[in-house]
Amino acid sequence: MFTLKIHTVDFPQPLHTTFTSAAAAHRNDDLKPAQLMGVAHLFRQLLSASAPAITIANVSARTIVVFVVAVPNYLSVDDFLIFCGKEASHFKEILFLRNDAMEDRYSVLIKLENRMAADGFYCSYNGKRFKPTEVEVCHIYFAQAVEYTDSAEIANTPPPDYTELPACPVCLERLDPDTSGIQSTLCDHSFRCSCVSKWTYLSCTVCRLCQQQDERPACAICGTFENLWICLICGLLGCGRYEQGHASEHWSHKHHHFSLDLEKQQIWDYVGDKYVHRLNHSKADVKSVAVNSQCTSVEECGTCGYSEDEGLAGALFSSKIEGILDEYNHLLATQLDEQRQQYELLLAEAKSGKESSIKTAVDKAVFSKTLELEYKWEKYAEEQRAVTTRNQELMKKQVLLQNAYKEIEEREKSRLKSKDEHILDLQEQIRDLKVFLEAQKMVTSSGDSDSLKGGTVLPVESNPSSSGNGKRRTKTGRRRN
Repeated sequence: MFTLKIHTVDFPQPLHTTFTSAAAAHRNDDLKPAQLMGVAHLFRQLLSASAPAITIANVSARTIVVFVVAVPNYLSVDDFLIFCGKEASHFKEILFLRNDAMEDRYSVLIKLENRMAADGFYCSYNGKRFKPTEVEVCHIYFAQAVEYTDSAEIANTPPPDYTELPACPVCLERLDPDTSGIQSTLCDHSFRCSCVSKWTYLSCTVCRLCQQQDERPACAICGTFENLWICLICGLLGCGRYEQGHASEHWSHKHHHFSLDLEKQQIWDYVGDKYVHRLNHSKADVKSVAVNSQCTSVEECGTCGYSEDEGLAGALFSSKIEGILDEYNHLLATQLDEQRQQYELLLAEAKSGKESSIKTAVDKAVFSKTLELEYKWEKYAEEQRAVTTRNQELMKKQVLLQNAYKEIEEREKSRLKSKDEHILDLQEQIRDLKVFLEAQKMVTSSGDSDSLKGGTVLPVESNPSSSGNGKRRTKTGRRRN
């Protein structure tokens, strides 16, 4: 997990941005970008046995606040928002952090609407190039807390159980061991492997210290050529306690007890705080002599050069050599056993580190796959809701059309019925008119019109279907009289 402390030198200033047509579709009108001058300090939680490593696959490590580091300066504010694409519509706050000491880089602090939007932004843009033609990539960190202060001392002080991530002197990106390989030089400067691999010189890119050592032995830490001691266990070359004491520091850190003085060729024991190469002491105290065969004469002959004192000194010297040899063999066996235990410990640590890295990679893959499945599930659920809504609208429209069809059908039936009645009425009128014309014709053709006067016209029996028009025909017959 990461926390962020920002050493501010002024107050946030609003930025006025212009959106092109390519970004107009993802524009967020409520977003108010701001710019702040200051220095950002990114702190990472230390690993311990009680607090295991928390990766981004853990829910507690992900927040709605993300920190984008080392954005190249050729990317303007509008270009960065265009680079974010559709995710920019989920931004609630965005702060562009600039440092006068680094004119070619700046950082961005973003607060998103919810954790799902933050997870989508992280998975979509972490490790992505800002431009296809450039080599800079986007590095994103989840920030658990953000603190603003105007004190440089407070900003540089890490919270408890946290340590600050250093920055690469070449690309100025944060040196996180989980996201980038780190290479350290002899001068104790750290770089990203991809950056230092492009450096064609043998010197350090920061202090220009030559990384290729001379043939003359020197201290591996400070580089001095005087009072050098070499570890008999691992071969580390360090300076003595009368210089800077790097050889004794190596003993205190690695617990390698024996070291050889390159000048005097003597072995020093740091535990016993004394020389243990007693062969040199024996040679200094007792001169090496050639042991001659004892004289067989009972009395001293004076010619063979043999004396009892010299024989005794040679025997003592031989016994000392045998004792030293036994002690050295025991010492060598003990140190080899300690070295074996140390290498087994290193192998166990390497194995645990490998397992941890594999677990981290698996967790990251599972996390990415889970996000992808959740995104697909939400997409399908949204499509299902859209289909359900459309189906309900079509059903309502179908009911309305059915009601309208029934009304039109009833209205058509009523119109046809009225039309049939009108046709029947016209047929009756035509029949009455024919009767009237025939009667008039008969009266005219008979010639005896006076005899027909005062006569009575009898009604003709009508069809049952036309019984409703009987009164009309009766009235018509009466009018004919």
